[in-house]
Amino acid sequence: MTTCIDSIIFDMDGTLWDAVDSYCRIWDITFSQMGKTQIVGRQELLECMGLPIDEIFHKIVKVDVDEQKYLALLDKNEREMMPILGGELYNGVFEGIKLLSTKYKLYMVSNCGADGLNNFLSFTKLKPYFSDTLTHGETMLSKTDNIKLLISRHNIKNAVYVGDTQGDCNAAHNAGIPMVFAKYGFGKCENADYEIESFPQLLDLFYKKLYE
Repeated sequence: MTTCIDSIIFDMDGTLWDAVDSYCRIWDITFSQMGKTQIVGRQELLECMGLPIDEIFHKIVKVDVDEQKYLALLDKNEREMMPILGGELYNGVFEGIKLLSTKYKLYMVSNCGADGLNNFLSFTKLKPYFSDTLTHGETMLSKTDNIKLLISRHNIKNAVYVGDTQGDCNAAHNAGIPMVFAKYGFGKCENADYEIESFPQLLDLFYKKLYE
Protein backbone atom coordinates (compact mmCIF):
# COMPACT_ATOMS: atom_id res chain seq x y z
CA MET A 1 0.00 0.00 0.00
CA THR A 2 1.43 3.34 -1.01
CA THR A 3 -0.20 5.00 2.00
CA CYS A 4 2.21 3.10 4.31
CA ILE A 5 5.32 4.66 2.79
CA ASP A 6 7.14 7.10 5.07
CA SER A 7 10.35 7.69 3.07
CA ILE A 8 11.31 7.93 -0.61
CA ILE A 9 14.86 7.18 -1.76
CA PHE A 10 15.84 8.47 -5.19
CA ASP A 11 18.39 7.51 -7.78
CA MET A 12 19.87 10.53 -9.60
CA ASP A 13 20.80 10.02 -13.26
CA GLY A 14 17.85 9.06 -15.43
CA THR A 15 15.47 9.54 -12.53
CA LEU A 16 15.74 13.19 -11.49
CA TRP A 17 17.89 14.68 -14.28
CA ASP A 18 19.80 14.09 -17.50
CA ALA A 19 23.43 15.19 -17.23
CA VAL A 20 24.91 12.73 -19.74
CA ASP A 21 26.20 15.40 -22.13
CA SER A 22 28.09 17.06 -19.29
CA TYR A 23 29.58 13.74 -18.18
CA CYS A 24 30.73 13.05 -21.75
CA ARG A 25 32.43 16.43 -21.91
CA ILE A 26 34.26 15.79 -18.64
CA TRP A 27 35.44 12.36 -19.79
CA ASP A 28 36.72 13.86 -23.06
CA ILE A 29 38.56 16.67 -21.25
CA THR A 30 40.15 14.16 -18.89
CA PHE A 31 41.44 12.08 -21.81
CA SER A 32 42.90 15.21 -23.37
CA GLN A 33 44.62 16.24 -20.12
CA MET A 34 46.30 12.84 -20.00
CA GLY A 35 47.54 13.19 -23.56
CA LYS A 36 45.06 10.71 -24.98
CA THR A 37 42.46 11.06 -27.71
CA GLN A 38 39.09 9.42 -27.15
CA ILE A 39 35.63 10.89 -27.58
CA VAL A 40 32.92 9.40 -25.39
CA GLY A 41 29.55 9.37 -27.15
CA ARG A 42 26.25 10.03 -25.42
CA GLN A 43 24.77 6.62 -26.30
CA GLU A 44 27.97 4.91 -25.20
CA LEU A 45 27.77 6.48 -21.77
CA LEU A 46 24.00 6.03 -21.55
CA GLU A 47 24.47 2.28 -21.74
CA CYS A 48 26.68 2.44 -18.64
CA MET A 49 24.52 4.69 -16.48
CA GLY A 50 23.94 3.28 -13.01
CA LEU A 51 27.18 1.29 -12.92
CA PRO A 52 30.04 2.04 -10.51
CA ILE A 53 32.72 4.21 -12.09
CA ASP A 54 35.36 1.45 -12.33
CA GLU A 55 32.95 -0.70 -14.34
CA ILE A 56 32.17 2.21 -16.64
CA PHE A 57 35.91 2.74 -17.17
CA HIS A 58 36.41 -0.87 -18.26
CA LYS A 59 33.44 -0.72 -20.61
CA ILE A 60 34.22 2.46 -22.51
CA VAL A 61 37.95 3.22 -22.34
CA LYS A 62 39.65 2.10 -25.54
CA VAL A 63 43.04 3.82 -25.19
CA ASP A 64 46.05 2.85 -23.09
CA VAL A 65 45.73 4.93 -19.94
CA ASP A 66 46.46 4.30 -16.27
CA GLU A 67 43.09 3.55 -14.65
CA GLN A 68 43.92 4.88 -11.21
CA LYS A 69 45.37 8.16 -12.49
CA TYR A 70 42.56 8.64 -15.00
CA LEU A 71 39.80 8.08 -12.46
CA ALA A 72 41.48 10.36 -9.91
CA LEU A 73 41.69 13.15 -12.51
CA LEU A 74 38.14 12.43 -13.69
CA ASP A 75 36.90 12.75 -10.11
CA LYS A 76 38.74 16.06 -9.70
CA ASN A 77 37.34 17.39 -12.97
CA GLU A 78 33.83 16.30 -12.11
CA ARG A 79 33.99 18.01 -8.72
CA GLU A 80 35.12 21.23 -10.39
CA MET A 81 33.00 21.15 -13.55
CA MET A 82 29.67 19.57 -12.65
CA PRO A 83 28.58 22.42 -10.34
CA ILE A 84 28.93 24.63 -13.42
CA LEU A 85 27.85 22.30 -16.26
CA GLY A 86 25.07 20.53 -14.37
CA GLY A 87 22.22 18.76 -16.10
CA GLU A 88 18.57 19.19 -16.97
CA LEU A 89 15.90 18.25 -14.45
CA TYR A 90 13.07 16.18 -15.85
CA ASN A 91 9.71 17.87 -16.16
CA GLY A 92 7.99 18.31 -12.81
CA VAL A 93 10.94 17.27 -10.64
CA PHE A 94 11.62 20.58 -8.89
CA GLU A 95 8.00 21.24 -7.97
CA GLY A 96 7.36 17.58 -7.22
CA ILE A 97 10.27 17.20 -4.82
CA LYS A 98 9.13 20.26 -2.89
CA LEU A 99 5.63 18.81 -2.50
CA LEU A 100 6.81 15.30 -1.61
CA SER A 101 9.14 16.69 1.06
CA THR A 102 6.14 18.05 2.95
CA LYS A 103 4.81 14.51 3.49
CA TYR A 104 7.85 12.21 3.34
CA LYS A 105 11.50 12.07 4.30
CA LEU A 106 13.45 12.22 1.04
CA TYR A 107 16.85 10.60 0.45
CA MET A 108 19.20 9.79 -2.42
CA VAL A 109 21.40 6.75 -3.09
CA SER A 110 23.52 6.62 -6.23
CA ASN A 111 26.48 4.75 -7.70
CA CYS A 112 28.09 8.09 -8.61
CA GLY A 113 31.31 9.54 -7.21
CA ALA A 114 31.65 10.95 -3.71
CA ASP A 115 30.58 14.46 -4.70
CA GLY A 116 28.01 13.53 -7.35
CA LEU A 117 24.92 13.99 -5.23
CA ASN A 118 26.20 17.15 -3.56
CA ASN A 119 26.89 18.60 -7.01
CA PHE A 120 23.37 17.69 -8.09
CA LEU A 121 21.74 19.20 -5.02
CA SER A 122 23.79 22.38 -5.23
CA PHE A 123 23.21 22.91 -8.95
CA THR A 124 19.45 22.23 -8.78
CA LYS A 125 18.87 24.07 -5.45
CA LEU A 126 17.10 20.97 -4.10
CA LYS A 127 19.38 20.41 -1.10
CA PRO A 128 16.90 21.75 1.50
CA TYR A 129 14.39 19.02 0.61
CA PHE A 130 16.60 15.96 1.23
CA SER A 131 17.47 14.52 4.62
CA ASP A 132 20.54 12.50 3.62
CA THR A 133 22.44 10.98 0.69
CA LEU A 134 24.86 8.09 0.11
CA THR A 135 27.07 7.33 -2.88
CA HIS A 136 29.25 4.46 -3.99
CA GLY A 137 32.14 6.93 -4.14
CA GLU A 138 31.77 7.69 -0.42
CA THR A 139 31.32 4.19 0.96
CA MET A 140 32.56 1.88 -1.85
CA LEU A 141 29.48 -0.21 -1.08
CA SER A 142 26.98 -1.62 -3.53
CA LYS A 143 23.71 0.21 -4.06
CA THR A 144 21.93 -2.53 -2.08
CA ASP A 145 24.25 -2.05 0.88
CA ASN A 146 24.00 1.73 0.72
CA ILE A 147 20.20 1.51 0.79
CA LYS A 148 20.44 -0.79 3.80
CA LEU A 149 22.90 1.56 5.49
CA LEU A 150 20.62 4.55 4.91
CA ILE A 151 17.61 2.67 6.27
CA SER A 152 19.56 1.63 9.37
CA ARG A 153 21.06 5.09 9.91
CA HIS A 154 17.66 6.79 9.97
CA ASN A 155 15.55 3.94 11.36
CA ILE A 156 13.36 4.06 8.27
CA LYS A 157 10.32 1.78 8.52
CA ASN A 158 8.68 1.85 5.09
CA ALA A 159 10.76 3.18 2.22
CA VAL A 160 10.44 2.97 -1.54
CA TYR A 161 13.23 3.41 -4.08
CA VAL A 162 12.71 5.36 -7.30
CA GLY A 163 15.08 4.50 -10.14
CA ASP A 164 15.31 3.85 -13.87
CA THR A 165 17.24 0.59 -14.36
CA GLN A 166 17.00 -3.11 -13.62
CA GLY A 167 20.03 -2.66 -11.37
CA ASP A 168 18.07 -0.13 -9.32
CA CYS A 169 15.20 -2.57 -9.01
CA ASN A 170 17.47 -5.45 -7.99
CA ALA A 171 19.20 -3.26 -5.40
CA ALA A 172 15.92 -2.11 -3.89
CA HIS A 173 14.47 -5.62 -3.72
CA ASN A 174 17.70 -7.01 -2.27
CA ALA A 175 17.48 -4.30 0.39
CA GLY A 176 13.91 -5.38 1.15
CA ILE A 177 11.99 -2.41 -0.23
CA PRO A 178 9.70 -1.86 -3.25
CA MET A 179 10.84 0.00 -6.36
CA VAL A 180 9.22 2.56 -8.63
CA PHE A 181 10.47 2.31 -12.22
CA ALA A 182 10.91 5.67 -13.96
CA LYS A 183 10.13 4.59 -17.52
CA TYR A 184 11.20 7.97 -18.92
CA GLY A 185 14.80 7.35 -17.80
CA PHE A 186 17.77 5.55 -19.30
CA GLY A 187 17.10 1.87 -18.66
CA LYS A 188 14.61 -0.97 -18.62
CA CYS A 189 13.06 -2.95 -15.81
CA GLU A 190 11.01 -6.14 -15.73
CA ASN A 191 9.82 -6.55 -12.16
CA ALA A 192 9.24 -3.14 -10.60
CA ASP A 193 6.46 -2.75 -8.05
CA TYR A 194 5.24 0.49 -9.64
CA GLU A 195 5.85 2.28 -12.93
CA ILE A 196 5.64 5.95 -13.85
CA GLU A 197 5.71 7.49 -17.33
CA SER A 198 6.68 10.93 -15.99
CA PHE A 199 7.76 12.41 -12.67
CA PRO A 200 4.36 14.00 -11.95
CA GLN A 201 2.90 10.48 -11.88
CA LEU A 202 4.98 9.84 -8.78
CA LEU A 203 2.83 12.43 -7.04
CA ASP A 204 -0.26 10.57 -8.21
CA LEU A 205 1.08 7.52 -6.37
CA PHE A 206 2.49 9.02 -3.18
CA TYR A 207 1.09 12.51 -2.72
CA LYS A 208 -2.42 12.73 -4.10
CA LYS A 209 -3.26 9.30 -2.65
CA LEU A 210 -2.96 10.82 0.82
CA TYR A 211 -5.96 13.02 0.10
CA GLU A 212 -8.26 10.46 -1.48
